[in-house]
Amino acid sequence: MKNSSNKFRGKNNKEYKKNSEFGYYSKNTNRSEKNDRFLNNSAKNKKVKNLKENDENNTLSSLKRRNTRFKSNTEFPNKNSDMHHEFTNKRNFDDWIWGKHSVYEALSSDRAINRIWCTSEIFSSDKFYILLKDLKSKGVLIEEVSWNRLSQLTYGASHQGVVLQLACSKTISLEQLIDFSKHNCPNPIIIALDGITDPHNVGAIIRSAEAFDCKGVIIPQRRSAGLTGTVAKVAAGALEHLHVSRVVNLNRALEELKKNGFLVAGLSGDGQISISNFQEKAPLVVVVGSEDKGISLLTQKKCDFILSISLKGKTSSLNASVAAAISLFHLTGK
Repeated sequence: MKNSSNKFRGKNNKEYKKNSEFGYYSKNTNRSEKNDRFLNNSAKNKKVKNLKENDENNTLSSLKRRNTRFKSNTEFPNKNSDMHHEFTNKRNFDDWIWGKHSVYEALSSDRAINRIWCTSEIFSSDKFYILLKDLKSKGVLIEEVSWNRLSQLTYGASHQGVVLQLACSKTISLEQLIDFSKHNCPNPIIIALDGITDPHNVGAIIRSAEAFDCKGVIIPQRRSAGLTGTVAKVAAGALEHLHVSRVVNLNRALEELKKNGFLVAGLSGDGQISISNFQEKAPLVVVVGSEDKGISLLTQKKCDFILSISLKGKTSSLNASVAAAISLFHLTGK
């Protein structure tokens, strides 16, 4: 029994070894090192597993975030584009008419028309040719365009090859404007616009012209804003009390005015005569050019005087409508 117990103790004693330095027995570290390795490996495996789970969670959350961002980015422009189309439709099509029968009735009823787009087949047809040619001679802008261009203008509506835009006020001929201005004032003033395409500027000039008792405004057929709803709104009712003549060619119109005793004065920053020193008393046409290019060279040659507005500050130029208002203030106060 003793031997067996010794043997058993001996087997158990394998787990212990004598510490030679300190003279006592300590537990054998071989098995503990194995256990430690196993524990370390299991801990590492748990860490790796946790890292993998964390990575998967992070990737899923990032994908969700990306999806939400992608959704918001795709939905936002579509919403804006829809709102943009609705806005343009409301703004542009309130005074538009398209379709053969609708346009023909509008032309036959002598309504005020600003602009017409049509195909070459419609323009040369028996039904429309005489009407369109007569309107073109009166200053209405008529453009022959393709079928696809009309579809773009109407956003794919059934236009049948012809579209028109109504004007907010009727226009009169140049001869009628000359007769009216001369019979109502000994020295009338008429404003002529050269290349002013911004409807806000046109509306503001019409408002100032009526306020300073001008007898009319001349608008060329091309390179100028027509009498649209924006012009009427900015003019603030002045279109109801002021005559407007739309001419095919501005330079020929100025020649006709000069034959009828009018002097032509153009506004320019390079003018040699200050408007405050201008003393001529005669029927007068004041030509106002666009802000970027001013009065064209051909139109300047038709002018009898080139006037300038003296500026005292650092600003080198004025808005076209502001320049027109200042010039009318000086010219009508004499």
